[in-house]
Amino acid sequence: MQKSNKKKTLRPPQRQRRQPGIEHKMTPLPDAQPRSPAAGRLQDKVALITGGDSGIGRAIAFAFAEQGAHVAIAYLNETEDADATAQGVLERGREALLIPGDISKERHCDKIVKQTVRKFGKIDILVNNAAVQFPQKKFGDITAEQLLRTFSVNIFSHFYLTRFALPHIPRGGSIINTTSVTAYRGSAHLVDYAATKGAIVSFTRSLSSMLADKGIRVNGVAPGPIWTPLIPATFPADHVANFGSDVPLKRAGEPAEVAGCYVFLASAEANYITGQILHPNGGEIVNG
Repeated sequence: MQKSNKKKTLRPPQRQRRQPGIEHKMTPLPDAQPRSPAAGRLQDKVALITGGDSGIGRAIAFAFAEQGAHVAIAYLNETEDADATAQGVLERGREALLIPGDISKERHCDKIVKQTVRKFGKIDILVNNAAVQFPQKKFGDITAEQLLRTFSVNIFSHFYLTRFALPHIPRGGSIINTTSVTAYRGSAHLVDYAATKGAIVSFTRSLSSMLADKGIRVNGVAPGPIWTPLIPATFPADHVANFGSDVPLKRAGEPAEVAGCYVFLASAEANYITGQILHPNGGEIVNG
């Protein structure tokens, strides 16, 4: 029997045209279902999650709701994905609030916080999670427009949302920022993206010191390659097919495999943890 020369891939090659990508068009669909059973670890807390409609954000929303939290979901314009995430929160007996719009705009970040507080009265957990990335093979191809867009979404929004949310976060509250493994090892084709993720690490550590006296903890999560809509929306189809195969575990992680880090950091189990970064990255060893 003649052997096939066709290279085995982890998933079908696929490509989406625009960021942040559409989850329900992915093959296979990312796994966002909570790994831990309901235990009331976040009972009656209120969480605001950016990029909460899909990917890691959806998995966080489901995991938080499973543990008793109500969830406000900020997202760009992916209505069908956002509706599905809200439905998953409701099915777990918790309330969901959908807030579409561009978090790179300071005024919209103010609106997100106001709508969340108007509905729930407070914000116990702020998850700064949304991000964009624009791969470039040549450094000279990173335009001023791209640079501003990447920094505006990935790090400026952290400053805007945190500033507006802080008056509504009670003592014992938690801020969790999504950084990346690229903040530690860099990325030759995502220089500006990696730079924003490095900034998020420093932002997390600095803010944790500033807010310690207020009893508000600030931590971060640095995922490795995770199967989210951002991947087919930014990389060529052949790259997508083998995305994540270069880490020790030889595969991309599922959003559900990351969400538990956020539950832990938001819960009372992490009351003595602030200024720290967790690393669900498939086995890459990083410093920091």
